[in-house]
Amino acid sequence: MSMTQKERIIAQINHEETDYVPYHLPFDPGSNIEERLDLFYGSDSWRRKIDNAIYQLPLPSTGINLELGVSSFTDEYGSEWRTDLRPFSLLKPALTQPNLDGFTFPKVSDLFDEDWDITALKIIEEQKDKFVVAAYGFGLFERSWVLRGFENVLMDVVLNLDFYEELLDKLLDHQMEILDRLLKLPVDGIWFFDDWGFQQGVLIGEERWRKLFKPRYERLYKRTHDAGKYVLTHCCGGIEKILPDVIEIGLDVYQSVQPEAKNNNPYELKQKFGHKLTFWGGLGSQKMIPFGSPLEIKEEVRQLCKIMGKGGGYILGPAKEIQPETPDLNIAAVIEAFIEQSG
Repeated sequence: MSMTQKERIIAQINHEETDYVPYHLPFDPGSNIEERLDLFYGSDSWRRKIDNAIYQLPLPSTGINLELGVSSFTDEYGSEWRTDLRPFSLLKPALTQPNLDGFTFPKVSDLFDEDWDITALKIIEEQKDKFVVAAYGFGLFERSWVLRGFENVLMDVVLNLDFYEELLDKLLDHQMEILDRLLKLPVDGIWFFDDWGFQQGVLIGEERWRKLFKPRYERLYKRTHDAGKYVLTHCCGGIEKILPDVIEIGLDVYQSVQPEAKNNNPYELKQKFGHKLTFWGGLGSQKMIPFGSPLEIKEEVRQLCKIMGKGGGYILGPAKEIQPETPDLNIAAVIEAFIEQSG
């Protein structure tokens, strides 16, 4: 009897090889990629050939409004966004000064649609053969800069540390409450999102990250594990220096594995940490997918499956969702390579 996709993912997390490497192939939300591919292939039959092993439940109202045609909006936390250009940009943060005077976090119940739980349970049942994850979008670092502005947060971690730690503590309590609601669902894992890195390393430096974020994420990860769920985290950039730390506090799956970032070559990371961590991603979204030839893309997918998949601990995927600027031939090469390697 063949394995379900859920069983394949769990086996990979347990460092067991499977009949083929499971994959997740997402497209940039709000783009017209799928319609382009319908024209490229002459029909929509290609869509039914993709068998993603991971299914993400709809987010509560904690992210960016992707409604087409909306040029700006104010999120549930009071920060104003511009959304008519890529990338989306923060127009005005909710906290213009380094203090919390008069600020209140939204009620967690208000972040979920009235029938969100019912819809989620229905989806989980429909996708019971998939590895289902729940998420709430911006993590502690990202939410802090959304509330304060990116430049302000980089100054806060140096000049306004007492305020910043107070903000993080309140954010942690708030996100713990969101997490507790998600953990009531029969999902397989919680997918955290927090971009701690950039091309050259950890944005605020490793030591500040260890002081400010490691103990707080340890609490989030522990709460998740105590509920019997796996911990998955998305993080862009080069975070090789803190991978031992996130392993120590309980990370099961590291997603993105951006190969263009410093010291973030997936094959080298596999050698260093592959016995303790599952990697998800690794197919370069900055170079290989948009600028490689279709043959190069297919060969890289084969190498990822062969080397990263050895001994388990790997989920195939692009480092980022397929972007709308990617040529149709290259998108088709990624799709075909993923389908071919799965037999």
